[in-house]
Amino acid sequence: MGRITGPVCRLCRRDGLKLFLKGSRCDTPKCAFDRRPTPPGMVQKRRSKPTDYGLHLREKQKVKHYYGVLERQFRTYFARAEKGTGNTGEVLMSLLERRLDNVVHRMGFASSRSAARQAVMHGHITVNGRRLDVPSYLVKAGDLIRVKNRSKSLQLVHAALSDSRREVPDFLSRVDGPIPEGRVDRLPAAEDVSIPVQANLIIELCSK
Repeated sequence: MGRITGPVCRLCRRDGLKLFLKGSRCDTPKCAFDRRPTPPGMVQKRRSKPTDYGLHLREKQKVKHYYGVLERQFRTYFARAEKGTGNTGEVLMSLLERRLDNVVHRMGFASSRSAARQAVMHGHITVNGRRLDVPSYLVKAGDLIRVKNRSKSLQLVHAALSDSRREVPDFLSRVDGPIPEGRVDRLPAAEDVSIPVQANLIIELCSK
């Protein structure tokens, strides 16, 4: 599938979960999911009970929409999780949480993951003092994430921080100041995942 360019609120309604795809708007009464939590489409009564395959697929699609990854990217993460040690589902979700665009968003430097992805690609973020424009970069424990010291970058991040209502997760730390920065204190664990997900359903589907 290609990058979704249409109304993203339909994705939340289809997955039956608020995915926070539009940043701070999702916390306001304007949120389409709060106003219309039913699945998109005109005829609701004719919708049949989802099949077992449908439940597995919906879980995978939900995670892909949430983190903004495409099918090929997702398969790459799954293959890497299979080769890792420990529970494959937990390793998979940890890899997704380690994406640079996700970390930038969870630190509050961007209002949504799509905004964080754009900020990284436009060079507003540095990792360990080096400009990095790859949103899929996997951060490591000890990495220092800092906003680039230029007026446009600082303006964007300060605006996001002033509008942010979410707390920084335990595996990250943030230092507010003239030039905001944060650190990856440790790799994310299962309890750090910011979305309710049944990873075992995804693993069962991708293993077929």
